[in-house]
Amino acid sequence: MHISSVLYTCVSGILAARVVVDWNIGYISVNRDGYNLRRAIGVNGMLPIPPIEATIGDTLELNVYNGLDKSTSLHAHGLFQTNTTHMDGPAMINQCGIPPGESFTYTYYLEQTGTFWIHGHDKHEISDGLRGALVIHDREQPPFEYEGEYLLTFEDWFREEFAEREMITLDPNQPFPPPHGYAFGLINGVNGNITQTMQFEKGKSYRIRLVNMGDLNWFQFSLPGHSMEVIEIDGEYTKPHVVDGIDIAPAQRYSVLVHAHNTDEFNYRFNATIHAEFIPPKQGLTPRVYTGHIVYKHGAPFKDVGNPYASSGFKWLDDIELHALDEQPALEPTRQIYLDLGNNLYNTGQRLDHINNSTFKAPKTPILYTALSMGELAMDPQVYGPQSNAIVLQQGEVVEVVLNSFNAMPHPIHIHSRNFQIIEYGPADSLFAPPPEFQNMTVRSYTSAPPRRDTITVPSFSYAKIRFTGKVAVSLMHCHLSIHMAMGMAAVFVESPDMLQETLDVPEKMFEMCRKQGIPTCGNAAGNQGLDFTGLPNPPSVVERPNAGFPQNH
Repeated sequence: MHISSVLYTCVSGILAARVVVDWNIGYISVNRDGYNLRRAIGVNGMLPIPPIEATIGDTLELNVYNGLDKSTSLHAHGLFQTNTTHMDGPAMINQCGIPPGESFTYTYYLEQTGTFWIHGHDKHEISDGLRGALVIHDREQPPFEYEGEYLLTFEDWFREEFAEREMITLDPNQPFPPPHGYAFGLINGVNGNITQTMQFEKGKSYRIRLVNMGDLNWFQFSLPGHSMEVIEIDGEYTKPHVVDGIDIAPAQRYSVLVHAHNTDEFNYRFNATIHAEFIPPKQGLTPRVYTGHIVYKHGAPFKDVGNPYASSGFKWLDDIELHALDEQPALEPTRQIYLDLGNNLYNTGQRLDHINNSTFKAPKTPILYTALSMGELAMDPQVYGPQSNAIVLQQGEVVEVVLNSFNAMPHPIHIHSRNFQIIEYGPADSLFAPPPEFQNMTVRSYTSAPPRRDTITVPSFSYAKIRFTGKVAVSLMHCHLSIHMAMGMAAVFVESPDMLQETLDVPEKMFEMCRKQGIPTCGNAAGNQGLDFTGLPNPPSVVERPNAGFPQNH
């Protein structure tokens, strides 16, 4: 990370900084896993991308130069983007991508504290390395006391570039599901077994921030010989909740407090296991277990704690058991929306993912620009095209969304520019009977002050119920498994487009980036007026809906 400058200004008695960061995005050749040299996407000629640190109230200016041979864009994952939805980043949703050889500055007004990350959001460049952590510190004393802090980022890393895996998956002439890819696990950007040691001092407390920046895999994290108190999920503080392990889905973040022992007689190891429940175990390939060192005293022996996972008392985190620290009560919904997640065979010959049987395809006009340019028609979801899966909301309406997964795939669903309350999990109401191991699931509800986060895992054959309040924005919702996004598991909340037209001022530079690539900056999804979609391809139609047991091992 190259920080050009940090300038301080006093606003309402608070000393705030303007943090300026330069990212030159380009291709590099790198061996990240210790075995495979491959092309990747780096920043300023390097990977991993150094974390960015700032403080709530600061303004972060991220100057981007696109040195690739294709467009690029960036998403600050977890930021609310209040009044700045045009800076949210996903290409053809909130902006046109930055053309090759061009520059653009993202301006982020940091109104939250917590653990976040910034990643590519154009052509799935996130999967090839364009991802880095963003930590926003409290300006005042945080609500929990600790003497030290560590950041652990987790990544899955494949031998192939994402475009190769995508091509095989979407090729109707290839068998589906395609052969499994077995990723290596990276911790803080390097092979997980050579990551930096965490140094503990006896009697002290430490905050450990955990970020899964992965593409397809979960990471199970534990510190055998220690317990952890969860205090943050996805940028929201929670009441301390003691667990032994956390299964971290792609895009999710946690902070845990760990209290060091009062003796430095032993050192310890932490575990990070990369896995995906939909990929069958294979010796030496998946799951892969990585260990790092917690050192109390150099030269001290490492404590043998056996296999903690085998203990009947080992407690994994269930996020619905958490309580929001601010004790915000559950919202009372005024609207309910049911969204079914799955995979169908379409008349293109492809197995595509969908939401309510509609597989997402980006329109020709960025959705935000359609919302800004279509007047009263912007309130009609049809104007955003037959494959944008647009849902129009109004500011202030309280929405309950029920996300149903009817197959053997967990889906980490992320909604941009907000968080939401977790209300309930339960077995999906499917026409097909799930496999026996999924037939005894129970309903699990929040108990008080429901936790809030921005990325929720919808378990296999299950539903997740969430609630949030409509705002003024265009907010993408999608599965954060990159291949599922590529296969069409996405929808867009177009929120108060009438108010967007009155209040949002998009910089001219953003329209110039569109024009240089021949992309319309106004009109409906096809760049036309009214509901004339001439020029858009016909959406594919469903040929077969696989039963609940269909193996989606991709």
